[in-house]
Amino acid sequence: MKKILLLLTAITLALTACEQDIFPFGPDGPGSFPGDQQGVSNLYDPSLAWSADSYEAAIGSENSFPTLSNTYSVTVTYTSSHPEVATVSSSGAIALVGSGSTLITASSAADEVYSASSASYLLTVVNTAGGDAYDGSLTFASSGDPSSDDDISTTTFKGKITIAFSQTGDAAVTGDSYGYVSVDGNKVTVNNTGGEVLVYELTGTTSNGFFKVYGAKKQAIVLNGASITNPDGAAINNQNKKRTFIAIYGNNTLSDSASAAYAQEGEEDLKAVLFSEAQLIFSGSGLLTVNALNKQDKSAIATDDYIRLMNGPTIKVNAGSGAGHGFKGKDYIQLSGGSLVVSTAGDMKKGITTDDYVLVEDGTHMVSVTGGVAWDDEDSEYSGTAGVKADNYFAMTGGSLTIKNSGDGGKGINAGSYDFDTENHTLSDSYISGGTLTVTTTGREVNDVSAKGIKIGWVTKNGNGDRAKVTGYAGKLTISGGTVTVNSTYGEGLEVKGDLVFEGGETAVSSANEDAINTQGDLTVNGGFVYAFSSGNDAMDSNGNTKLNGGYVMAICTRGNPEVAIDANTEEGKKLYINSGATLVAYGGLESGYSASQSVYNMSGTAGAWNALHNGKSFIAAFKAPSRIANFIVSAPSLTSGYKGVSVSGYGQCGGVWATDGISGGTSVSLKF
Repeated sequence: MKKILLLLTAITLALTACEQDIFPFGPDGPGSFPGDQQGVSNLYDPSLAWSADSYEAAIGSENSFPTLSNTYSVTVTYTSSHPEVATVSSSGAIALVGSGSTLITASSAADEVYSASSASYLLTVVNTAGGDAYDGSLTFASSGDPSSDDDISTTTFKGKITIAFSQTGDAAVTGDSYGYVSVDGNKVTVNNTGGEVLVYELTGTTSNGFFKVYGAKKQAIVLNGASITNPDGAAINNQNKKRTFIAIYGNNTLSDSASAAYAQEGEEDLKAVLFSEAQLIFSGSGLLTVNALNKQDKSAIATDDYIRLMNGPTIKVNAGSGAGHGFKGKDYIQLSGGSLVVSTAGDMKKGITTDDYVLVEDGTHMVSVTGGVAWDDEDSEYSGTAGVKADNYFAMTGGSLTIKNSGDGGKGINAGSYDFDTENHTLSDSYISGGTLTVTTTGREVNDVSAKGIKIGWVTKNGNGDRAKVTGYAGKLTISGGTVTVNSTYGEGLEVKGDLVFEGGETAVSSANEDAINTQGDLTVNGGFVYAFSSGNDAMDSNGNTKLNGGYVMAICTRGNPEVAIDANTEEGKKLYINSGATLVAYGGLESGYSASQSVYNMSGTAGAWNALHNGKSFIAAFKAPSRIANFIVSAPSLTSGYKGVSVSGYGQCGGVWATDGISGGTSVSLKF
């Protein structure tokens, strides 16, 4: 198969070279090619895929790890993000080391036929031999931020009450010298009227019980090998409005049922399988699985305050088609460590959602969304799903977050709402300064609800339709570090309603039907690596000015007139600026009337291979050309010549399409104005 593809590619390259002797500037770019919807690099996608997105393994037990599908037998490199949890050999064999979670990734580098590709699954390791068990102490190790009250190690607890649930009898209670606990079978209620700061340890198994707690002081709930199913509603119902620590040890499960009615008791909220009136701060070293099976729109985990995930635990959340959201925090959600794996199936539902902001600082997290569009009675409009929904802003400084949304009208990340802005009078800026963010959306537009990879901010218009004049917009995004990869099949890849600024990092965005990158405000590149590919619209499109001041930009548009590689809003007096310091490679034309303070050339390179830019003394950078594309618009500081067919050692930046070192060989080609 690979030899056949190589032969077909060689024939295509030869034909393309004959057809593309002249590369037009301005908006009249070349026509599209058959099969241009191949992904970011427009080479053949090797389609690496694991048989599962996540897997739980036990040390000392037999485990059946997910298997890798490698249809075209490309060369694969395996990595483990946390080798202290599990290692992976060059052949893909897994060796378990300690409790925790790690991302197992299979990667293949780009070559003359195949695009660079990777696939990952989250491996969670639990030590069933007792290494994850709670030791019964009232003191806890730091969960990663000892300067904060959210770190469980900073709290002094006065006592501990243990509740052991049972399948054959009543729940057993020990340590309740206060008389706070009442038991009805395995339905356990705690009413802490004395105000002591206590630890509640939950163990054992019940298929018909719950844990409910009242109090007025902060507290800790230790899940130590507990499995609690409440067929009528919440498995854990925390009515205490003070900070609540959830410390996770061993393997734990909380579930409701498909018939759960969630009958309300007085004025008490019942919003989730694990519900809390207070802040929820998760820590520990074990696994917690929460299953929302109800048909009452109730979420898996929800709080009327904020949620913070600290070092150590893995939380796996499953919300069914009739249930609510996966992980819902009213004030904000802060992922500071551990691992969160969320799966939601309901229409309009969100994997992670908050009325304020979402901040990812550390840890390894995955969100999978499959629900579609439905009518929202509250807002009187159709609404879709999202992997992450933040009414204020989204921010990422470290860790990894992988989002897959296959639902129609679904978004990977949706941050910044009009309602939040009008109530609070401003949106905070979204930003990405570190970590690894991967977003994939494959849904179509339904009932005017479009699917997008990342959407930041809001816009209002003075009428209906795309031709209506914009009257207001808000929402800024700055990318200064980290690795961002976005693939959207039917919608924009990265859409920002305010200004979009690249200061650093590596950002690769593709769309097969819409703009890869789109902004209502100005689009500015000051640094970093940017790759934008669209086979259905502009690669980079700004309704304000587009300013290339620095960094490395590669923009590919294969659609053809009137779409271009880089667009700006010249209809309203805006302009594309190519300023000294920017390194640019473009295919598909540039916005007419652009302004350049450094020379802009035509370059003929080699399709499907590495080409380079040279300043007369050394290579400036190399870029991996998509297959069937050999001619480019190029610009760079002190650029004197181009090279085709160069070699690059290493993987390169931005998904393997940019490289700034390890460049050698090749044949010099002249540049033309």
